[in-house]
Amino acid sequence: MKKIFALLALTLMVVFSSVSVMAQMPQQMPPSPVDPAVRIGTLPNGLKYYIRHNEKPKGQADFYIAQNVGSILEKDSQRGLAHFLEHMCFNGTENFPGNSLVDWLGSIGVRFGQNLNAATGVETTIYNITNVPVARKSVQDSVLLIIHDWADGLLLDPAEIDKERGVIHEEWRRSNSGEMRQMELLLPKIYPNSRYGERLPIGTMEVVDNFPPQVLRDYYEEWYRPDLQAVIVVGDIDVDYIEGKIKELFGPIKMPENPSERVYFPVEDTPGTIVAIGSDPEVRNASFNFMVKVDPLLPEEYKETMVAYTVDYLKAMFNTMINNRFNELAQNPEAEYAGASGGISDFYLAKTKDALTISGSAKGTDIRPAFEQLYRELVRIQRGGFTISEYERAQNSLLNYLENLYNERNNQENNYYVQQYVNNFTDRETIEAIEDGLQIYKQVGSAVPVEAVNSIVPEIMGQPGNRVFLSILPGNGEYYIPTEEEILAIMAKVDAEDVPAFVDEVKAEPLIPALPAPGKVVSQAHNQQWDATELTLSNGVKVIVKPTPFKDNQICFEAAAIGGGISTIPDAQAADVIMMPYALSMKGLGDYTNNDLRKYLQGKTAYVGFSMDDYNRSLSGETTPKDIKTFMELLYMNFTAVTVPEDSYQTIVQQLNAQLANAAVDPSFIFATDAYKYFYASPKKQYINLDIVAKANRENIVKIARNATANAADFQMVFVGAIDMETFIPLVEQYIATLPADASKVNKEVKYDQAIQVRAGRGTDINKMEMQTPQTYVYLWADAPIQYTAKNRFIAELVGEVLGKRLLKTVREDWGAVYSIGAQGVMLRQGLDPAVILTSFPMKPEFKDKVLEYIAKEMHNMESDITEDQIAEFKEAMVKEAIEDRENNETWVGTISATYYNGVDIFNNKVEVINSITAADCMNYMKEFNKGNYQVSVLEPAQ
Repeated sequence: MKKIFALLALTLMVVFSSVSVMAQMPQQMPPSPVDPAVRIGTLPNGLKYYIRHNEKPKGQADFYIAQNVGSILEKDSQRGLAHFLEHMCFNGTENFPGNSLVDWLGSIGVRFGQNLNAATGVETTIYNITNVPVARKSVQDSVLLIIHDWADGLLLDPAEIDKERGVIHEEWRRSNSGEMRQMELLLPKIYPNSRYGERLPIGTMEVVDNFPPQVLRDYYEEWYRPDLQAVIVVGDIDVDYIEGKIKELFGPIKMPENPSERVYFPVEDTPGTIVAIGSDPEVRNASFNFMVKVDPLLPEEYKETMVAYTVDYLKAMFNTMINNRFNELAQNPEAEYAGASGGISDFYLAKTKDALTISGSAKGTDIRPAFEQLYRELVRIQRGGFTISEYERAQNSLLNYLENLYNERNNQENNYYVQQYVNNFTDRETIEAIEDGLQIYKQVGSAVPVEAVNSIVPEIMGQPGNRVFLSILPGNGEYYIPTEEEILAIMAKVDAEDVPAFVDEVKAEPLIPALPAPGKVVSQAHNQQWDATELTLSNGVKVIVKPTPFKDNQICFEAAAIGGGISTIPDAQAADVIMMPYALSMKGLGDYTNNDLRKYLQGKTAYVGFSMDDYNRSLSGETTPKDIKTFMELLYMNFTAVTVPEDSYQTIVQQLNAQLANAAVDPSFIFATDAYKYFYASPKKQYINLDIVAKANRENIVKIARNATANAADFQMVFVGAIDMETFIPLVEQYIATLPADASKVNKEVKYDQAIQVRAGRGTDINKMEMQTPQTYVYLWADAPIQYTAKNRFIAELVGEVLGKRLLKTVREDWGAVYSIGAQGVMLRQGLDPAVILTSFPMKPEFKDKVLEYIAKEMHNMESDITEDQIAEFKEAMVKEAIEDRENNETWVGTISATYYNGVDIFNNKVEVINSITAADCMNYMKEFNKGNYQVSVLEPAQ
């Protein structure tokens, strides 16, 4: 890596005006700046803390504890304990025994799984309690007490441990796919003589099922200790107060005597190319990874110095350009790969080694042509590099991101800062202020030539050995399993070729060839309901505009048209309807192909998408004040010139064929296919398959899309965000008032069709298939013809939450029949049976009858046994979200647009409506609901 570091030295000389900067000792390097708004400290026992005051969202805070502890530290006899310990943090602590931790947090509106969660990795374990309402100091104290208990106060009750064994076993069952089984077999080969080969966090079920409780206690005492922990608090809090409480609560925690060394395990260099290929009958797609290991581009001693910015910049440019190139080539029907990506990052699981990685999936049953093509592109980059135009687009993309960040520097939500501080603690990533980051990267970008990025691949590929080829393939006898010799021969063949440099083709003509003369805003009126301005345009289109102060750099858009949904398309075009979203993912506009649009939009923030549901049509998008003109161009062209070129269509057809060719071995695919077939009578509501892809017609799809937007007067358009009306109205007159529109032809009639809705009646459909890891899949859908009102909308959510909590308590915690389970209650704005309760989950097969009987029983019981206490915690969470949504552009635009469909306003007075709901309301709702339909689809093991 000497050449890369020489280029870093040259760059740093220019940026930081220091001719000897790289000659300095690492500890003398200019340190990276730290955002002065965050308070960082370390207690005498070694625990670190990060505290920041932030008022987005108002009145809330996020609390994290990061542990530099993961599955890599387990001994062979402890495999799975790091992950098991994470689960136990929710099953009893010194100050919150039993389930009281989850229950108390629920009482203040913090939902388990949503705002309360944790994740175990190979190197770290992160716990979070987010969106906590912190108006009361007592709440802040209690949440910090919970984190204290996680750090040093777990009960680890043997009875609770035994209950959790079943839950983790079900998590293992759910994740034990063909890919995972093969990965466990192949990891030791790609990590020879290394713990990384045998330390997936899920561990082994032999350990999970049999370890004595004291072994888990020993692991906890050994590794959960202050010098490996950081407490992070960001939100609407008093920094001084939180710092004092952290010192009070965490200061007394003692470091263990003679603590075990926290080792970061090295990954050895290896000669030649390691080829690791596996197959399994339940693997769906043929995919591969080619990796070249390299010592970290940013050595540990240079982290948190100014060198970090140059390394990050080089990696960002390289990763952006290689993925842009792969994406462009993938849109050619002659591409051998269905999808591909590339970049420089950690070497798979290990953070002690970097790797240049390219990943791909084959279109056919043989990965060799796809690997050869992608390896050739890597060699093309190695020899010819990237072009100036590719580099400029990548630079513009990064600059656009940084400028958007800068423009919203006063509106960043808590999570943005929390993730920075977690990464600083676990990986020593920089935590500069947004203002500093923009200026630093501008300086670095102006000093780094494309040649610097182009030096990376030759330097990495020029080293001897350290190459790894990893592939996991379908093992059904139809897919070719290459030998190690064949993979090596492909690389040798391409290495010997004369590979020409890449030619970057960029469209020069304008997106809109010729604009018509602008229309006019013929009237403006104040919309009292939304405190917005309603514009009527000369072509009859209605536009609602709501400027807001919530984000300085965000404009959200939605357009809604009643009627004209898929219910109006003939059944004979069912394949076209199902295929349409996939085809439109490759859409062009006018003479611009999808590739042309990608290049045109790189460095800009502008997006417009189109969709159809059962009964309606809609468009949605987002942009910034800087890019509003580009957004309007996209909007105009989406209404007038949507295309799907033949080459683009064939590309998506080939990609889908590759994804679906072996889908029948995947239980989740068969489950979805069977469920759609049972629930829906209409051929337009079936799960996609090879036959549908073959029957779909590109011209028909384009015609459906164009017809759906042929009359702009069908649509009510809504814009919400950082809108300057003086700038905005001329754009509306140019790009929206000129759209083809005829108000006299608007038809809002909707005819409901039972065939495209879940079948009426009550029943259970059971299907079977052979599975390597037996589990039963369930999808339950119940609905009823209850009137859509604001109150019923929120009652539906409440009863879904109550049912979900009961399922979690009994089916997961008491029985250990599932890893995760919940329920959702919703009200659809349109349809024959708009009130819905649904749940879907995989589970232990022997519990099928018991679980299904329990769900049906509880739904009946909810007619008479819902209490005020049971709905109180969910009402609290809903009120908290309602208050937060008042300052959210996406919520405003979505609600205004959705209200158009049936006229029911669920946004204004939301808090008052939620607070008015009683347990009696919920029970009465369930009495009506249970008179409706109840359908269950099941897939279970054949053996």
